[in-house]
Amino acid sequence: MSNDTYTPPAVWTWEQENGGTFASTNRPIAGATHDKELPVGKHPFQLYSMGTPNGVKVTVMFEELLDAGHDAEYDAWLIRIGDGDQFGSGFVDVNPNSKIPALVDHTGDAPLNVFESGSILMHLAEKFDAFLPKSGPERTAALNWLFWQKGSAPYLGGGFGHFYAYAPEKWEYPIDRFAMETKRQLDVLDRQLAQNPYVAGDDYTIADIAIWPWYGNLVLGRQYNAGEFLSVHEYENVVAWAEKIDARPAVQRGRMVNRTMGDLSEQLHERHDASDFDLRTQDKIGEKAAE
Repeated sequence: MSNDTYTPPAVWTWEQENGGTFASTNRPIAGATHDKELPVGKHPFQLYSMGTPNGVKVTVMFEELLDAGHDAEYDAWLIRIGDGDQFGSGFVDVNPNSKIPALVDHTGDAPLNVFESGSILMHLAEKFDAFLPKSGPERTAALNWLFWQKGSAPYLGGGFGHFYAYAPEKWEYPIDRFAMETKRQLDVLDRQLAQNPYVAGDDYTIADIAIWPWYGNLVLGRQYNAGEFLSVHEYENVVAWAEKIDARPAVQRGRMVNRTMGDLSEQLHERHDASDFDLRTQDKIGEKAAE
């Protein structure tokens, strides 16, 4: 690739991977690349995911439900997207779009496949009557902001994050374009949080659970190492909200599940029991292996 002017051909063809981090996960066709069954654990909910922002939404939701006293025990299996696990036949059967997270709910007469993080959050919220008002303006507000996140985050992740952090070369135009949009989104969120303790109003909802892994972690300096570049300190209301959410025990646990980066003590590759947070983080597994 170069910074020379590019003239698109009459017909685009896929000749090679486009380079950069995660290049191997991108292809212009759907479907499985290999046969691989998904494991199934002992709990009613089987989650197949990785600790990316979209994955963290769902593990935080499960941990919040458990903290609230709901019978929401789950098995969380690691899907290594860099290794192409999402293209295994079992995963594609659950989510034909081959993206994490994917959930199989075994609580009904037949297993129910649920994919797309927003759909999973709504499914769990409605199933347990938690973190989403049943009706009225409060419910509409929560769904407004849930779908705001779903529509906005691709500009942050696939746009700004890709060109700023992952693309094989740094190009000024796309970085400037998506930095501008990311800052606009942060300003939208900052103005909303200037008037409300939580994104959708007075109560903590699935809107906060959806938005925090993306925008909260961004202003906390955990996303793309871009805090200084984006001057995230300017968004004081977002920072205060992000710190408030970050202090919740369920959030702290949720961001550990299926995590494969950072401090080993914060990585719980698989989660099958509440005790795993104390016994099966990667630092503990390493200590046992060294004995």
